This record gives sequence, structure tokens and C-alpha cells, in this order.
Amino acid sequence: MKAHIETLATGLGHPEGPDILPDGRIVMVETYTSKIIAWSSTQGIHDYADCGGGPNACRVGSDGAVYITQNGGTVGTWRAKVMSVPSIQKAWPDGRVEIIVEEVDGYKLQAPNDLSFGPDGRLFFTDPADYLPEDRGLGRIFAVNPDGTGELLDEIPAAYPNGIVAEAGGTVVWVDSYEGGVYRLRPGGTSEKIAQLPETHVPDGLKIDENGNLWITTYKGGGVDILKADGTYIDFLKTGGVPLNCVFEGENLIITDFGDIDTLSVAEPMEGRLWRIPVGVRGMELFRGAIA
Repeated sequence: MKAHIETLATGLGHPEGPDILPDGRIVMVETYTSKIIAWSSTQGIHDYADCGGGPNACRVGSDGAVYITQNGGTVGTWRAKVMSVPSIQKAWPDGRVEIIVEEVDGYKLQAPNDLSFGPDGRLFFTDPADYLPEDRGLGRIFAVNPDGTGELLDEIPAAYPNGIVAEAGGTVVWVDSYEGGVYRLRPGGTSEKIAQLPETHVPDGLKIDENGNLWITTYKGGGVDILKADGTYIDFLKTGGVPLNCVFEGENLIITDFGDIDTLSVAEPMEGRLWRIPVGVRGMELFRGAIA
């Protein structure tokens, strides 16, 4: 399947983890500027909040705040000008940013990556170590309750848990960027592999459509792998570039793209793009929650 891409913005520095604000604006992180930014047809790209460090993804909460996975300020050799601590942050519409979680269930966070509210209001997030394919660390999946307490759901040796999304039944699906695996984690259980993506497809982010299918953005794969809920392969949406994460907007898929990786020659490339692609299917409505 060939994508018909509408480019909404260019010149972005590692845009990730988009969501839709209540007023219809698209909100996302821009890792290389340590900011939360937003886009609208009238304002274009504009600042939402400065959270410091290295924001990896964001999700709109039921309280009107934007929740952020904060890796502390590193991506490969890149270091933020103002470092932070690995944490979950919360940004308000007036620009205020606060750290709300640095530790869960006795575990100090490593480098939180992606996040998703579940139907019970809990915030699920992935917490890998540094991305070091030759020296792989321990990956973790956490859940944080509305009162700020939480638990370790799973701990996976030599894994890089990246994108995560909550399903209606209380399960979560997450992807491993090292091995290209897609996993489902049931309440009280351990992660079970449901699919293996093609060798050259490195999964990053994912969302679920109204039919329960998984849409997985593939770093280096140049597109989006589409799978049934049981992991059966359906199709591939070819986009080119380096798709990082996505969110549904009506029957459109919004994608944050890193840029054309074979043309990059600087340490902090500002060649990212924001795309809108008509896909003819709506997304499953995202769950919303809030952490006190």
C-alpha cells in the first residue's frame, strides 16, 4: 500500500509520540530541543512547553495536562543542553512542567520511552536502558496508578521495549526494537510474543484502529506494518523516511518522521517531518487518565 502523504511541517528535531489536544491541535515532543511542541493549520509549529532533558513521547491526560516520558537527556551521542532525570513529567497548557514519577515499585527509572493510559486510568509505559545493540540492557514495563503509586509489570533481559498501547480488555501491546518482536502483556501475566516483524523493520511506535488492528511505525523500515490483533500480518503502508510514532486523527494517520536518514550528516539533525496520511479507518478511541 502506497501512502498519500500530506506534509504538515518540516525542520523538526527528532519529533516523537504525537497526540491530539482537545482543541484539535497535534501535540508532540521534539527531543533535540527538549520541548513539547504543537501544530495547527492556523499557527503551524509552535511551542507548548519546555521540559528539558530528552522527551520521548507524550499523551494527553483527562485533566488537560500532557504527560511525558523523559529519558533524562540522552539519545545515542546526543546530550541535552539542560539535563533532567529519567521520569514521567506533566506539562500544563500554561507551560508549567513538573516531574511526577522518578521511581516505581522501588525501581529508579532508566529512560522512559513511550506511554499509554489504560481503561482503568492507569498509565502504562516502557522503560528501556540505552539503545546499545551490542550490549543490551534490561527492559521494563511499568504501570502507575492515579494516586502515583505503581508496579513493575514485566522485566525483560536484553530487550528494548519501545512503543506501547493499551487495549480495551486491560492488556497492553508493546514492541521490542532490538529483535522486532510484538508482545502482549495480560494483567498478572508475562509478555507473550504475538508477531515477528521483517528483519529490516525496527518497530518504534504503534496504535490500534477501530477494528483492533495494530499499526506499527518501523524505524528504517520506511513505513507502517499493519497486523491483526492476533499478530497476523495484513499489509505494509509505505511512506519512506524514518517513521517514529503515530496517532489517529479521524480517518487519517498522523506520523512523526525523523527525516531521510541517508542524507543526515550532523549530530542533531533537524530534518524531521510531521505527516498526515488518509488511511480510510478510524483509530480506537484512546483512553485518558490523570496522575495526582
